[in-house]
Amino acid sequence: MRKDQIKVSQVGVALFALSVLAGAGGSALLDARWPGIAGAAVGVYLLFAIRVADQWEKVAVLRLGRYKGLRGPGLFHMIPVVDSLSRYVDQRIRVASVTAESTLTRDTVPVNVDAIFYWMVWNAEKSILEVEDFVEAIRMGAQTALRESIGRHELAQMITERELLGKELQRILDEKTTPWGITVQSVEIRDVRIPQALEDMMSRQAQAERERQARNILGQAEVEVADKFSEAARVYQNNPTALHLRAMNMLYEAIKERGSMVIVPSSAVETMGFGGTLATASLTGAKPQ
Repeated sequence: MRKDQIKVSQVGVALFALSVLAGAGGSALLDARWPGIAGAAVGVYLLFAIRVADQWEKVAVLRLGRYKGLRGPGLFHMIPVVDSLSRYVDQRIRVASVTAESTLTRDTVPVNVDAIFYWMVWNAEKSILEVEDFVEAIRMGAQTALRESIGRHELAQMITERELLGKELQRILDEKTTPWGITVQSVEIRDVRIPQALEDMMSRQAQAERERQARNILGQAEVEVADKFSEAARVYQNNPTALHLRAMNMLYEAIKERGSMVIVPSSAVETMGFGGTLATASLTGAKPQ
């Protein structure tokens, strides 16, 4: 017999005490035993006949094994020995956790997944009559559904699409538990863990991918620079004056900091159209006489 089936209410205890006291008082007044015996008998009856269900509870009454109806919340009466009670059903929203360890994903990666689900009993009669232990049934059903869902998804989907995975689990569980008078309101995937060795490999793969992207970006930049140089060469080819101005600007930029000295071939100076003396004086930063 379950603990819930022998649950005795405080009201029944109080009525038992009052009945015993009343019987004892009657025995003292009448100087007879039968009032005390009657009071004790009535007290024992009330002790087991009067029950109380809390605001969020329902309980089924079985009379000689046949279902008679639900009782609660509040005070209710049952016939001892003839009537029996089912377990008290809590109709508040409840939360439970479920774990799937070393379960293979669709791409054969072993993962450990932790999830929580919120559920409630909306029809106490069905939950009592349709399934023996609905708490254990929903827990085992959630674990089975979680393992099946993991096997249908790849690792990347489980990591990036947890919300979709939770909605899928909620739908599967709700379809299974609705005939029991139970609804699963939501499922949340808390954690997806993979083996440490695989995690290290994925980290190295991500680093290699980032390095590849960096090299591609650098190569693309080199191509763009080369294109710009080719375009500039075409402009300078048809405009020698612009080329000379650009060369002068480069020399200026090179020697303007801290009196730097730049040595260039004489052929380059002649190409720019400077006289030898003037060019040398300009490069060394000396003023011509």
